[in-house]
Order: sequence, then structure tokens, then C-alpha cells
Amino acid sequence: MLAEFTPVTDEALEILRDASLFKWYTVTLLLLVMYVYANEIEKRNWSVIIAGLAFWLMDWLNEIGNSIFMHVTGRAPLWATTGDTSYQIFVGLTIEISMMFLIMGVVYVKMLPPDRRLRIFGIPNRWVFVVSFSFLAVFIEYLLSYTGSFHWQWWFWGRSFPVFIVLFGYATFFIVGTWVFDMDDRKKQWAVVGVLASIVLVAVMVFGPLVGWL
Repeated sequence: MLAEFTPVTDEALEILRDASLFKWYTVTLLLLVMYVYANEIEKRNWSVIIAGLAFWLMDWLNEIGNSIFMHVTGRAPLWATTGDTSYQIFVGLTIEISMMFLIMGVVYVKMLPPDRRLRIFGIPNRWVFVVSFSFLAVFIEYLLSYTGSFHWQWWFWGRSFPVFIVLFGYATFFIVGTWVFDMDDRKKQWAVVGVLASIVLVAVMVFGPLVGWL
């Protein structure tokens, strides 16, 4: 089955969930994530915490979808990660990337202006930040693609055509993070996180142990 995939895909699958790759810096990264969230808990910034979790869960949905896409096409995922990692969770997700997204959502919503009605150059500030951060994230992926550790494998999802990466690869994350952060009802905020977590859990169980696509 592996022979049907592209060489990059095979390379990513070869290190998939290989515990022997573990490196001790992962523990330090985990403590860094814990510190970021502990700091927000201490300040009772619950909207920041919940938005950060929602942002992170959106990435998990994307990564699960990426693995499903790989098996449906029988050729390659939209993106793949290879190289030196402490743990490859999915074909396009390493533990380092996952921890990064846990922090990234928190950083993003903390940078949003307190006034939701504020306009920047006549544009609602929330949309300015969604678009700006989406392009920044894609730019970082551009840089990573040049390192040989991050790979795009389809013409409609890559360096020459980044539209879908901006829209679906990142804008959805920032939109959901903003939406949850701006909610005035704490129960609704937690409800969104609960729904996202439930979808991720069910998808992991169905497409993981049952189907074997993750």
C-alpha cells in the first residue's frame, strides 16, 4: 500500500507514531504550554483559554481531514511533515506543531483590540487580524517548505496557489478563535469547545482504530 503513495508521503508514514524518536525537549515544550495556560488561568482570562483550545481543536480537525484526503486519493496528503521530530502524530502533524498551535491561539486572541467595533482603514478589526495572521501563518509555511521538513504535494494547495491554504488552512482557525473569544456567554464558549472536542474524538476513533486511515 505504501508504494502507491509519493516518496514524501512514504517518508512521513515511516516515522508515524514511532516512540523511539522521542526527545527530551518535548517535556520542556509541554511545560512551556502549561506555563502559558497557567498564566492565563491565574489572571482568570477564561475567554483567552477557551479560544486557545478552540483554535487548537480546529487544527486537529484539519489534520484528520488531511489524513483522510491522503487515503481517499491514494497518493498524498495535502501537506506532510518529515525529518527530525520527537513524535509524528499524523502524516502532517508533529507533536511540536501541535504544541505550537496550543500557544498560537492564545497569542492571537490576546493581540485582538478590546474594542470589537474598532475599524482599521475602514475595515472591522477582527477581519483585519484574521486575514493578517492567516497570511503570516502561510508565509511561515513557505519558509518551512524550503527546509525540506514541510511538504505540499498538490498544485491547488501549495506555493504556486496558496488561496485554499489561506482560506481553509488558517482563516477558519482564526475565525473560530475570534468567534469564541468574543462570545459573552461562558457556557456557549465551553459548548463550542465541547462540540469540537467531541468531533475530534469520534473522528480519531472512527478513522484511527476502526478504519486505519490515521
